[in-house]
Amino acid sequence: MIDEELRGQMVNWRRQLHRHPETAFEEVATARMVAKTLRELGCEVHEGLGQTGVVGTLRRGAGRSIGLRADMDALPIAEFNSFEHRSEVKGKMHACGHDGHTAMLLGGAALLSRDSGWRGTVHFIFQPAEEVAGGGKVMMEDGLFERFECEAVFGLHNWPGLPLGRFALNDGPMMASFDTFELLVDGNGSHAAMPEEGIDALVCASHIVIGLQTIVSRRLSPKEAAVISVTQIHGGEAWNVLPDRVVIRGTVRCFSADIQQRIIELLGEISESTARAHGAIAALSYHYGYPATINAASAAGVAAAAARATVGSDSVTVGIMPSMASEDFAFMAESRPAAYVWMGVDGKTPGAPLHNPHYDFNDDALSIGASYWLNLVKTFGEYS
Repeated sequence: MIDEELRGQMVNWRRQLHRHPETAFEEVATARMVAKTLRELGCEVHEGLGQTGVVGTLRRGAGRSIGLRADMDALPIAEFNSFEHRSEVKGKMHACGHDGHTAMLLGGAALLSRDSGWRGTVHFIFQPAEEVAGGGKVMMEDGLFERFECEAVFGLHNWPGLPLGRFALNDGPMMASFDTFELLVDGNGSHAAMPEEGIDALVCASHIVIGLQTIVSRRLSPKEAAVISVTQIHGGEAWNVLPDRVVIRGTVRCFSADIQQRIIELLGEISESTARAHGAIAALSYHYGYPATINAASAAGVAAAAARATVGSDSVTVGIMPSMASEDFAFMAESRPAAYVWMGVDGKTPGAPLHNPHYDFNDDALSIGASYWLNLVKTFGEYS
Protein backbone atom coordinates (compact mmCIF):
# COMPACT_ATOMS: atom_id res chain seq x y z
CA MET A 1 0.00 0.00 0.00
CA ILE A 2 2.86 2.39 0.84
CA ASP A 3 5.60 2.29 -1.77
CA GLU A 4 9.19 3.22 -1.01
CA GLU A 5 8.89 6.53 -2.83
CA LEU A 6 6.02 7.75 -0.63
CA ARG A 7 7.65 6.40 2.49
CA GLY A 8 10.82 8.31 1.60
CA GLN A 9 8.79 11.47 0.98
CA MET A 10 7.15 11.19 4.40
CA VAL A 11 10.52 10.73 6.09
CA ASN A 12 11.86 13.78 4.25
CA TRP A 13 8.82 15.88 5.16
CA ARG A 14 9.04 14.81 8.78
CA ARG A 15 12.74 15.48 9.14
CA GLN A 16 12.49 18.81 7.34
CA LEU A 17 9.83 19.87 9.84
CA HIS A 18 11.92 18.57 12.72
CA ARG A 19 14.89 20.68 11.65
CA HIS A 20 12.76 23.81 11.42
CA PRO A 21 10.32 23.78 14.36
CA GLU A 22 7.83 26.60 14.77
CA THR A 23 5.82 27.23 17.94
CA ALA A 24 2.24 28.42 18.41
CA PHE A 25 0.88 30.67 15.65
CA GLU A 26 4.37 30.99 14.16
CA GLU A 27 4.00 27.99 11.84
CA VAL A 28 4.48 30.12 8.72
CA ALA A 29 7.09 27.99 6.92
CA THR A 30 5.38 24.80 8.08
CA ALA A 31 2.03 25.97 6.72
CA ARG A 32 3.66 27.04 3.46
CA MET A 33 5.22 23.59 3.02
CA VAL A 34 1.92 21.86 3.85
CA ALA A 35 -0.06 24.03 1.43
CA LYS A 36 2.46 23.49 -1.38
CA THR A 37 2.40 19.73 -0.91
CA LEU A 38 -1.41 19.59 -0.80
CA ARG A 39 -1.64 21.56 -4.04
CA GLU A 40 0.80 19.14 -5.68
CA LEU A 41 -1.53 16.33 -4.60
CA GLY A 42 -4.50 17.99 -6.31
CA CYS A 43 -6.24 19.39 -3.23
CA GLU A 44 -8.16 22.62 -2.96
CA VAL A 45 -6.10 24.57 -0.42
CA HIS A 46 -7.23 27.24 2.02
CA GLU A 47 -4.60 29.03 4.11
CA GLY A 48 -4.72 31.36 7.11
CA LEU A 49 -7.57 29.65 8.95
CA GLY A 50 -6.93 30.15 12.66
CA GLN A 51 -4.00 32.43 11.76
CA THR A 52 -1.57 29.81 10.44
CA GLY A 53 -3.84 26.82 9.85
CA VAL A 54 -4.27 25.07 6.50
CA VAL A 55 -7.19 23.05 5.15
CA GLY A 56 -6.86 20.92 2.05
CA THR A 57 -9.90 19.34 0.40
CA LEU A 58 -10.22 16.33 -1.90
CA ARG A 59 -13.57 15.63 -3.56
CA ARG A 60 -14.48 12.32 -5.15
CA GLY A 61 -18.12 12.58 -6.27
CA ALA A 62 -21.18 12.26 -4.05
CA GLY A 63 -20.66 10.83 -0.59
CA ARG A 64 -19.98 11.62 3.02
CA SER A 65 -17.80 14.47 4.28
CA ILE A 66 -15.06 13.78 6.82
CA GLY A 67 -12.41 15.85 8.60
CA LEU A 68 -8.91 14.52 9.39
CA ARG A 69 -6.83 16.67 11.73
CA ALA A 70 -3.10 16.93 12.44
CA ASP A 71 -1.33 19.46 14.66
CA MET A 72 1.75 21.30 13.35
CA ASP A 73 3.34 23.26 16.22
CA ALA A 74 6.56 22.58 18.13
CA LEU A 75 7.47 23.27 21.75
CA PRO A 76 9.76 25.87 23.37
CA ILE A 77 12.25 23.19 24.45
CA ALA A 78 15.97 23.03 23.67
CA GLU A 79 16.76 19.77 21.88
CA PHE A 80 19.43 17.47 23.36
CA ASN A 81 19.62 15.06 20.40
CA SER A 82 22.68 14.92 18.16
CA PHE A 83 21.33 13.24 15.00
CA GLU A 84 21.54 14.96 11.63
CA HIS A 85 17.93 16.19 11.53
CA ARG A 86 17.96 17.76 15.01
CA SER A 87 16.42 21.20 15.46
CA GLU A 88 18.29 24.13 13.92
CA VAL A 89 16.26 26.65 15.93
CA LYS A 90 17.63 27.50 19.34
CA GLY A 91 15.25 26.72 22.19
CA LYS A 92 12.60 25.04 20.02
CA MET A 93 11.99 21.44 18.98
CA HIS A 94 9.33 18.96 17.94
CA ALA A 95 9.20 17.19 21.29
CA CYS A 96 5.63 15.92 20.88
CA GLY A 97 5.73 14.39 17.41
CA HIS A 98 3.62 16.95 15.58
CA ASP A 99 6.19 16.76 12.78
CA GLY A 100 5.24 13.10 12.42
CA HIS A 101 1.52 13.87 12.63
CA THR A 102 1.85 16.41 9.83
CA ALA A 103 3.88 14.05 7.64
CA MET A 104 1.43 11.17 8.17
CA LEU A 105 -1.59 13.27 7.20
CA LEU A 106 0.22 14.48 4.09
CA GLY A 107 0.96 10.82 3.38
CA GLY A 108 -2.72 10.00 3.86
CA ALA A 109 -3.61 12.77 1.42
CA ALA A 110 -1.16 11.30 -1.09
CA LEU A 111 -2.73 7.84 -0.76
CA LEU A 112 -6.26 9.18 -1.10
CA SER A 113 -5.36 11.34 -4.07
CA ARG A 114 -4.39 8.26 -6.12
CA ASP A 115 -6.91 5.76 -4.71
CA SER A 116 -10.19 5.32 -6.58
CA GLY A 117 -11.85 3.15 -3.95
CA TRP A 118 -13.66 5.87 -2.01
CA ARG A 119 -16.36 8.49 -2.55
CA GLY A 120 -17.15 11.74 -0.81
CA THR A 121 -15.18 14.70 0.50
CA VAL A 122 -12.14 14.74 2.76
CA HIS A 123 -10.97 17.87 4.55
CA PHE A 124 -7.34 17.63 5.73
CA ILE A 125 -7.13 19.97 8.73
CA PHE A 126 -3.62 21.11 9.66
CA GLN A 127 -3.98 22.93 12.95
CA PRO A 128 -1.59 25.40 14.59
CA ALA A 129 -0.90 25.99 18.28
CA GLU A 130 -2.12 22.79 19.93
CA GLU A 131 0.35 23.20 22.79
CA VAL A 132 -1.42 25.38 25.40
CA ALA A 133 -2.41 28.18 22.97
CA GLY A 134 -5.65 26.53 21.81
CA GLY A 135 -5.27 26.69 18.04
CA GLY A 136 -8.15 24.26 17.65
CA LYS A 137 -10.48 26.73 19.34
CA VAL A 138 -9.16 29.55 17.16
CA MET A 139 -9.86 27.51 14.02
CA MET A 140 -13.38 26.83 15.28
CA GLU A 141 -13.92 30.54 15.97
CA ASP A 142 -12.69 31.21 12.43
CA GLY A 143 -15.54 29.12 11.03
CA LEU A 144 -13.81 25.77 10.44
CA PHE A 145 -16.93 23.64 10.19
CA GLU A 146 -19.07 26.38 8.67
CA ARG A 147 -16.61 26.69 5.79
CA PHE A 148 -15.70 22.98 5.61
CA GLU A 149 -18.69 20.89 6.56
CA CYS A 150 -17.71 17.62 8.23
CA GLU A 151 -20.11 14.92 9.36
CA ALA A 152 -17.39 13.74 11.75
CA VAL A 153 -13.79 14.63 12.59
CA PHE A 154 -10.88 12.39 13.56
CA GLY A 155 -7.48 12.89 15.17
CA LEU A 156 -4.58 10.80 16.43
CA HIS A 157 -1.49 11.15 18.59
CA ASN A 158 1.65 9.08 18.67
CA TRP A 159 1.92 7.38 22.04
CA PRO A 160 5.27 6.39 23.60
CA GLY A 161 4.72 3.38 25.84
CA LEU A 162 2.47 1.75 23.23
CA PRO A 163 4.31 -0.64 20.90
CA LEU A 164 4.71 0.21 17.23
CA GLY A 165 1.86 -1.28 15.22
CA ARG A 166 -0.77 -0.94 17.94
CA PHE A 167 -3.73 1.43 18.34
CA ALA A 168 -5.70 2.25 21.48
CA LEU A 169 -8.92 4.19 21.99
CA ASN A 170 -12.07 4.52 24.05
CA ASP A 171 -15.75 4.95 23.41
CA GLY A 172 -15.83 7.94 25.76
CA PRO A 173 -13.12 9.98 27.53
CA MET A 174 -9.61 9.93 26.04
CA MET A 175 -7.95 13.04 27.48
CA ALA A 176 -8.78 15.26 30.45
CA SER A 177 -9.76 18.91 30.49
CA PHE A 178 -7.05 21.49 31.13
CA ASP A 179 -7.84 24.49 33.34
CA THR A 180 -5.61 26.79 35.37
CA PHE A 181 -6.13 28.77 38.55
CA GLU A 182 -4.49 31.59 40.45
CA LEU A 183 -4.92 32.36 44.14
CA LEU A 184 -3.89 35.72 45.58
CA VAL A 185 -3.20 35.48 49.30
CA ASP A 186 -3.02 38.89 50.98
CA GLY A 187 -1.61 39.19 54.47
CA ASN A 188 0.17 42.08 56.18
CA GLY A 189 3.90 42.41 55.62
CA SER A 190 6.28 42.83 58.52
CA HIS A 191 9.89 42.47 59.61
CA ALA A 192 10.87 38.80 59.50
CA ALA A 193 12.21 39.13 63.06
CA MET A 194 8.83 40.39 64.31
CA PRO A 195 6.20 38.23 62.58
CA GLU A 196 3.65 38.95 65.33
CA GLU A 197 3.29 42.47 63.96
CA GLY A 198 1.96 41.23 60.60
CA ILE A 199 -0.05 38.46 58.99
CA ASP A 200 2.22 35.91 57.35
CA ALA A 201 0.92 35.32 53.83
CA LEU A 202 3.57 32.65 53.20
CA VAL A 203 2.46 30.48 56.11
CA CYS A 204 -1.16 30.95 55.07
CA ALA A 205 -0.34 30.01 51.47
CA SER A 206 1.47 26.88 52.66
CA HIS A 207 -1.63 25.73 54.54
CA ILE A 208 -3.79 26.45 51.49
CA VAL A 209 -1.55 24.29 49.28
CA ILE A 210 -1.83 21.40 51.75
CA GLY A 211 -5.59 21.91 51.97
CA LEU A 212 -6.01 21.77 48.21
CA GLN A 213 -4.53 18.26 48.21
CA THR A 214 -7.58 17.04 50.15
CA ILE A 215 -9.98 17.93 47.35
CA VAL A 216 -9.25 14.82 45.28
CA SER A 217 -8.35 12.57 48.22
CA ARG A 218 -11.21 13.49 50.56
CA ARG A 219 -13.84 15.73 48.96
CA LEU A 220 -14.45 13.91 45.67
CA SER A 221 -15.61 10.33 45.22
CA PRO A 222 -12.76 7.86 44.66
CA LYS A 223 -14.70 6.77 41.58
CA GLU A 224 -14.16 10.18 39.96
CA ALA A 225 -10.86 10.98 38.25
CA ALA A 226 -9.28 14.39 38.80
CA VAL A 227 -5.89 16.00 39.31
CA ILE A 228 -5.14 19.29 41.08
CA SER A 229 -1.50 20.32 40.93
CA VAL A 230 0.01 23.46 42.42
CA THR A 231 2.85 24.39 40.08
CA GLN A 232 3.93 27.86 41.26
CA ILE A 233 4.26 29.77 44.53
CA HIS A 234 5.60 33.32 44.39
CA GLY A 235 6.10 35.64 47.33
CA GLY A 236 8.73 37.84 48.88
CA GLU A 237 11.88 39.55 47.66
CA ALA A 238 14.04 39.99 50.74
CA TRP A 239 15.59 37.70 53.35
CA ASN A 240 14.27 39.70 56.27
CA VAL A 241 10.79 40.76 55.12
CA LEU A 242 7.51 38.85 55.27
CA PRO A 243 5.63 39.81 52.09
CA ASP A 244 2.16 41.30 51.88
CA ARG A 245 1.10 38.98 49.06
CA VAL A 246 1.73 35.43 47.85
CA VAL A 247 0.58 34.08 44.48
CA ILE A 248 -0.35 30.40 44.08
CA ARG A 249 -0.87 28.97 40.59
CA GLY A 250 -1.78 25.53 39.38
CA THR A 251 -3.75 23.31 37.02
CA VAL A 252 -6.93 21.22 37.22
CA ARG A 253 -7.64 18.13 35.11
CA CYS A 254 -10.85 16.07 35.00
CA PHE A 255 -13.33 14.46 32.60
CA SER A 256 -16.70 15.72 33.83
CA ALA A 257 -18.27 19.20 33.85
CA ASP A 258 -19.94 18.36 37.17
CA ILE A 259 -16.61 17.46 38.77
CA GLN A 260 -15.02 20.55 37.24
CA GLN A 261 -17.66 22.76 38.86
CA ARG A 262 -17.31 20.99 42.22
CA ILE A 263 -13.52 21.53 42.13
CA ILE A 264 -13.98 25.24 41.45
CA GLU A 265 -16.30 25.52 44.45
CA LEU A 266 -13.86 23.66 46.70
CA LEU A 267 -10.86 25.72 45.54
CA GLY A 268 -12.69 28.83 46.66
CA GLU A 269 -14.04 27.31 49.86
CA ILE A 270 -10.73 25.90 51.11
CA SER A 271 -8.61 28.92 50.19
CA GLU A 272 -11.02 31.45 51.67
CA SER A 273 -11.64 29.57 54.92
CA THR A 274 -7.93 28.84 55.40
CA ALA A 275 -7.04 32.46 54.79
CA ARG A 276 -9.71 33.60 57.23
CA ALA A 277 -8.28 31.32 59.91
CA HIS A 278 -4.92 33.09 59.50
CA GLY A 279 -6.37 36.58 59.38
CA ALA A 280 -5.57 36.85 55.67
CA ILE A 281 -7.65 37.17 52.49
CA ALA A 282 -7.62 34.79 49.50
CA ALA A 283 -9.09 35.50 46.06
CA LEU A 284 -9.50 32.84 43.35
CA SER A 285 -9.23 33.39 39.61
CA TYR A 286 -10.18 30.31 37.58
CA HIS A 287 -9.43 30.04 33.87
CA TYR A 288 -11.14 27.50 31.62
CA GLY A 289 -8.70 26.01 29.13
CA TYR A 290 -9.28 22.89 27.04
CA PRO A 291 -12.39 20.75 27.57
CA ALA A 292 -12.06 17.00 27.98
CA THR A 293 -11.58 15.02 24.77
CA ILE A 294 -14.55 12.66 24.56
CA ASN A 295 -14.93 10.15 21.74
CA ALA A 296 -18.42 9.75 20.30
CA ALA A 297 -19.62 6.15 20.13
CA SER A 298 -20.33 6.28 16.39
CA ALA A 299 -16.99 7.84 15.50
CA ALA A 300 -15.07 5.54 17.86
CA GLY A 301 -16.59 2.54 16.08
CA VAL A 302 -15.37 3.84 12.72
CA ALA A 303 -11.88 4.57 14.11
CA ALA A 304 -11.60 1.12 15.68
CA ALA A 305 -12.66 -0.58 12.44
CA ALA A 306 -10.14 1.47 10.44
CA ALA A 307 -7.39 0.66 12.91
CA ARG A 308 -8.19 -3.06 12.65
CA ALA A 309 -8.04 -2.80 8.86
CA THR A 310 -4.60 -1.22 9.23
CA VAL A 311 -2.86 -3.39 11.83
CA GLY A 312 -5.20 -6.32 12.54
CA SER A 313 -7.77 -6.93 15.26
CA ASP A 314 -5.25 -8.26 17.78
CA SER A 315 -3.35 -4.96 17.68
CA VAL A 316 -6.28 -2.67 18.50
CA THR A 317 -7.39 -2.08 22.08
CA VAL A 318 -10.78 -0.51 22.78
CA GLY A 319 -11.20 0.30 26.46
CA ILE A 320 -8.09 1.90 27.94
CA MET A 321 -7.26 4.12 30.89
CA PRO A 322 -7.74 7.74 29.71
CA SER A 323 -4.86 10.18 30.06
CA MET A 324 -4.94 13.15 32.43
CA ALA A 325 -3.02 15.10 29.78
CA SER A 326 -5.08 17.37 27.54
CA GLU A 327 -5.66 18.00 23.85
CA ASP A 328 -7.36 20.89 22.08
CA PHE A 329 -8.86 18.52 19.51
CA ALA A 330 -11.55 18.57 22.21
CA PHE A 331 -12.94 21.82 20.77
CA MET A 332 -13.64 20.08 17.47
CA ALA A 333 -15.06 17.06 19.29
CA GLU A 334 -17.56 19.31 21.08
CA SER A 335 -18.94 20.41 17.72
CA ARG A 336 -18.96 17.21 15.65
CA PRO A 337 -18.95 13.45 16.34
CA ALA A 338 -15.28 12.74 16.82
CA ALA A 339 -12.75 10.06 17.64
CA TYR A 340 -9.18 10.47 18.82
CA VAL A 341 -6.82 7.49 18.90
CA TRP A 342 -3.38 6.75 20.26
CA MET A 343 -0.92 5.15 17.85
CA GLY A 344 2.02 3.15 19.18
CA VAL A 345 5.53 4.27 18.29
CA ASP A 346 7.79 2.21 20.57
CA GLY A 347 10.21 -0.03 18.68
CA LYS A 348 12.40 -2.71 20.22
CA THR A 349 14.01 0.03 22.29
CA PRO A 350 11.40 2.48 23.63
CA GLY A 351 12.09 6.10 22.79
CA ALA A 352 11.99 9.17 25.02
CA PRO A 353 8.61 10.31 26.39
CA LEU A 354 6.63 13.21 24.98
CA HIS A 355 7.85 16.72 25.86
CA ASN A 356 11.33 15.39 26.58
CA PRO A 357 14.44 17.08 25.05
CA HIS A 358 15.60 13.67 23.76
CA TYR A 359 12.30 12.84 22.02
CA ASP A 360 12.18 12.00 18.31
CA PHE A 361 9.26 10.65 16.31
CA ASN A 362 9.74 7.06 15.10
CA ASP A 363 9.78 7.18 11.29
CA ASP A 364 8.72 3.52 11.15
CA ALA A 365 5.27 4.71 12.27
CA LEU A 366 4.75 7.01 9.27
CA SER A 367 3.43 4.34 6.89
CA ILE A 368 1.11 2.97 9.58
CA GLY A 369 -0.39 6.39 10.23
CA ALA A 370 -0.87 7.23 6.55
CA SER A 371 -2.52 3.84 5.94
CA TYR A 372 -4.82 4.43 8.91
CA TRP A 373 -6.05 7.70 7.38
CA LEU A 374 -6.78 5.95 4.08
CA ASN A 375 -8.64 3.12 5.81
CA LEU A 376 -10.53 5.58 7.98
CA VAL A 377 -11.94 7.43 4.96
CA LYS A 378 -12.94 4.17 3.29
CA THR A 379 -14.48 2.80 6.50
CA PHE A 380 -16.37 6.04 7.16
CA GLY A 381 -17.85 5.93 3.66
CA GLU A 382 -19.28 2.47 4.37
CA TYR A 383 -21.25 3.69 7.42
CA SER A 384 -24.62 5.27 6.69
